[in-house]
Amino acid sequence: MKALITGISGFVGSHLAEYLLDVPAWEVAGTFYHQPEHIEHLRARVRLFRADLSRPEEAQAVLGEYRPDVIFHLAAQSLTARSHQEPWQTLEANIRMQLNVLEGVRRLNLPARLLVVGSGEEYGLVHPHELPIREEQPFRPLNPYAVSKIAQDMLGLQYHLSHGLDVVRVRPFNHIGPRQRLGFVAPDFAYQIAEAEAGRREPVIHVGNLDVSRDFSDVRDVVRAYYLAVLHGEAGEVYNIGSGQARTIRELLDALLRLSTIPLRCEESPAQARRVDIPCIRADFSKFHARTGWKPEIPFEQSLKDILDYWRAEVRTSPERQ
Repeated sequence: MKALITGISGFVGSHLAEYLLDVPAWEVAGTFYHQPEHIEHLRARVRLFRADLSRPEEAQAVLGEYRPDVIFHLAAQSLTARSHQEPWQTLEANIRMQLNVLEGVRRLNLPARLLVVGSGEEYGLVHPHELPIREEQPFRPLNPYAVSKIAQDMLGLQYHLSHGLDVVRVRPFNHIGPRQRLGFVAPDFAYQIAEAEAGRREPVIHVGNLDVSRDFSDVRDVVRAYYLAVLHGEAGEVYNIGSGQARTIRELLDALLRLSTIPLRCEESPAQARRVDIPCIRADFSKFHARTGWKPEIPFEQSLKDILDYWRAEVRTSPERQ
């Protein structure tokens, strides 16, 4: 089975590549645009294509040369804060890359199964009586990133309905783990702790609203879900992927602070706050569980320990800021 992972060098893409390489009879290739930093240890085992997927000719060239059986489309601009600062760039990048992959599959008449990765952010404004969030929940997006993921989601459905493409759609909720970039809550906290432990900053953690609750899953559970989705998902259908459990940001921070080797204090930072913060988000993943048997396996505390250890190693090996 030949798999193509777009965005293979990213947070999720690199973990998915590791997972697939451990599955017998799977061959793995991937696209990257900048430096393939997270897959240096895999370079001898994967085939890499440097490609700008926002250019249709480059997307089609990769698809035509490799001719994958399965496409995991992960390449995207994924930061919600950045989407507020650069709304058009986010919409353009995410929609064009998705469209070019779909068009490439259609034009080449590839019999490939395509996983379209949306986001729990698509649901946006969710009221307490609407929890847990099911796939039928109306979209009320709160940021341009969410709008871009809705567009990707609907393009996947449209190409399935209009052109018969073998598309499965997923809407993952918050996922955490080692290699996640700064700009997300868990790595932001872990990085500050690691720097403070190394004596590179004051023993102070800057925080935003700690009382909102989110549905966190480990990225290694999420990529296992993606694998099961392409094996067992129904073409044209969409599935939530989440833990089904809501945890406050305060709970996440407290768990990280317990792992710290030094005492730390917290200070509120207005820059950390979102424009609109939904009090609680919790996924209903029963549809996906019924279809595939998937459920999260990695404990929340293990995820946080692995994140903090990752950032400790990053701080140790990075030059000290002046």
